[in-house]
Order: sequence, then C-alpha cells, then structure tokens
Amino acid sequence: MAIFKENLSKIKDLITKSSENKDIFNDLSIIAVTKTFSEDVIRSAIKSNYYIFGENKVQEAKNKFLKLRSDFPNIKLHMLGNLQTNKVKDALKLFDFIHTLDREKICLEIKKQQTKESLTKNFFIQVNIGNEKQKSGISTFEANDFINWCLKDLNLNIIGLMCIPPNNENPKKYFLELKELGIKNNLKKLSMGMSSDFLDAINCGSTHIRLGEALFGERKKNEK
Repeated sequence: MAIFKENLSKIKDLITKSSENKDIFNDLSIIAVTKTFSEDVIRSAIKSNYYIFGENKVQEAKNKFLKLRSDFPNIKLHMLGNLQTNKVKDALKLFDFIHTLDREKICLEIKKQQTKESLTKNFFIQVNIGNEKQKSGISTFEANDFINWCLKDLNLNIIGLMCIPPNNENPKKYFLELKELGIKNNLKKLSMGMSSDFLDAINCGSTHIRLGEALFGERKKNEK
C-alpha cells in the first residue's frame, strides 16, 4: 500500500510541476495498469482509495476483477490490450472502457454482442501512429474513414483515440499527430502516455495515461 501511495503522490507532483494547467487532474485519468500484478497488489491500491485500473488480457482480468468488482463497485476497468473476436462477449461484461478498436472484424463483433446490459459503454480507436508493421492499430492513412464508419455506420460510442508511439523515437511528434487526428474528428479523449513518456503525453493533450511499473514497481523479468 505504501509503495503505490508514495509513487502516485510522486507522479502527481511531477505532473503538477510540468503542466501549466492548474486544473489538470479534472481532465486526466491515471490508469493503473495491473497486468501480471497479483490481486493482492491491486487490493493494496484500493486501500489507498484508488479504483481506476487497466488490463491487457480478458482472461487475466476475469481472474482478478470479477471478485474485486463485486467487492468494490467503484472500480473502473480499462481494456488496453489487443482484443480477440472470441473474447468480445466477455470483455463487454467486464470492462468499462475498451481502448483497442483497430479493425472492422472486432468492431462488427462488438456491435453484434453489445446489449443494454453490457458494462462497456465507451470505446477508443487504436491508431498505429507510426504505421509500424509489427504493431496493432488502424493506420493513419485509413484512420479518418475508419473513425467515421465506427461512428456513423455502427453507431458505436467512440469517445477518443489511443496510440503507442514507436520505440526509441521522440514521442512528442506522434502524440501531437494523434491530437490533431482527434481534433479533426471531434474526439476529445486521448489515451497516450506510459511510464516512460507520460509527461510528454500530458503536455501534448493526453486525457488518459497508462502507468504500470511507475506505480507498482518493476515487474519480474519473466512476467513482462
């Protein structure tokens, strides 16, 4: 509990010092990414009155959060990893937000499976902002048409865009590109920034940063 609380306080101090926006925390969600971390670790964060979490895999999230959500209804859970078609039904029952809409097949399955009882009401489209072959996300060349299709044809509640910039490059360029894409499509939420680059992301307009090791400490090497 002490580690999480101390790290969160340090991160908030860094954000406050680096931002000119005095009300930054009114518009910013810090998602505590709990992939590979145990339920006990999550409970330690909850004891610090923290309830915003993110997971990368549906099954791992089910194993940890079905009971936790029953015990703590205030939890808000974000799906941050690649979503497989056969996991959509479970994901819609478990997550409040899904950040990784990136292809027609997954969007069609969400439209098919989503009901009034589905927990997931809000979606981000993942953009492959560097157009890298090895990464998920809709390419920047197709993004505008894809966003329009999701909004107009499927009537999905797309609230924002998500990206992971290329490794070993200055992320600011890519964060600003995503911001411009969001402005062009009237999407105000931006899921960008992780433990290594969250300050740059915030200064480029991020509304959702995704922090794991920065909050919980280093993962074991075989768990990454």
